[in-house]
Amino acid sequence: MEKVMGESYDEKCMLHGQALVWKYMLHFIDSMALKAAVDLRIPDIIHSHAAAHPITLSQIAAAIDDSPSPDTTTLSRILRLLVRRKIFTSAVRPSDGATVYGQTPASRWLLRDTAELSMAPMLLFQTHPLSMAPFHCFSRCVREGGFAFPKAHGKGIFEMAAGDAEFNKMFNDGMRSMTEIISKAIVSGYGGDGFGSVGSVVDVGGGTGAAVAEIVKAFPHIKGINFDLPHVVATAPDYQGVSHVGGDMFVSIPPAQAIFIKWVLHDWGDEECVKILKNCREALPEKSGKLIIVDAVLKPEPEPEGDLIFGDISYVTDLLMVAHSTGGKERTEEEWKRLLMEGGFPNYNIIHNIAVASIIEAYSQ
Repeated sequence: MEKVMGESYDEKCMLHGQALVWKYMLHFIDSMALKAAVDLRIPDIIHSHAAAHPITLSQIAAAIDDSPSPDTTTLSRILRLLVRRKIFTSAVRPSDGATVYGQTPASRWLLRDTAELSMAPMLLFQTHPLSMAPFHCFSRCVREGGFAFPKAHGKGIFEMAAGDAEFNKMFNDGMRSMTEIISKAIVSGYGGDGFGSVGSVVDVGGGTGAAVAEIVKAFPHIKGINFDLPHVVATAPDYQGVSHVGGDMFVSIPPAQAIFIKWVLHDWGDEECVKILKNCREALPEKSGKLIIVDAVLKPEPEPEGDLIFGDISYVTDLLMVAHSTGGKERTEEEWKRLLMEGGFPNYNIIHNIAVASIIEAYSQ
């Protein structure tokens, strides 16, 4: 029996603790295996055959682009791990004993060559070396203060995107892919109750416009405005019923009956959030306006097992904010309440668990 910090732990407990450290120490390898699979378009290769039958390793290897002689040994080892992680399936084919691979609901989220909703662009963005470098600066942030992304790159993530066309595209593609996913969930789960009586909506920090386009598509009576920095909206495609406006949310926001702001406030510190919220308040009608925030609402206590399908992802994305933002964070309900009050929104209502996020409806009256 070993005594640690005044408590006694038996050998089984210590072994379990060691296993946890191994698990989380090497968790990054799961991400790298996923990245390799998406880079090689393996989910697409398997998906293209799935309607007929699962396929063999040699069939997968033969379908990899720009690779006349792929290393099937390395490929099989990557697939072996991803099968254990339930990204793909594997089985032995009775007719000849060959191992064949099939798709799963998870692999369907990693398709690149399809019109289906996909998380592949966000995965490629999050696992890119430029995106991962700030995570190596966490200890410096603790010791010195300051922000991880500028420590890693000498500039913030939005400055990087403004000055690097390739990074800007990768960032926008990742954001757009997640926007499409969450927007469909919002239209489905929030939909008519939230937007049915609204005549105009401005999406603040709306990127290239996918979110407000999805709202307008579902509710054609709405006039949609996509509002973001000029270099962002410059690359935005045309959407029916949506106009793109370039500007700075810290200066002013285009007026509308409702303001939609998704995964923006968690990028900023409290002072900046209050400034954005005050500008939102100025842009809304005096009595009838509504602010619709899509963001995480942290629960102080862990959720009962099985209660939330997304578990503690918001606690992980909180550290993503440490890596990629300049002062951003995920917030508890009490923290949201304080920000909303200071920003001119004394009344609010929270709708929890719309996909991976929650909706905070805020009112000035």
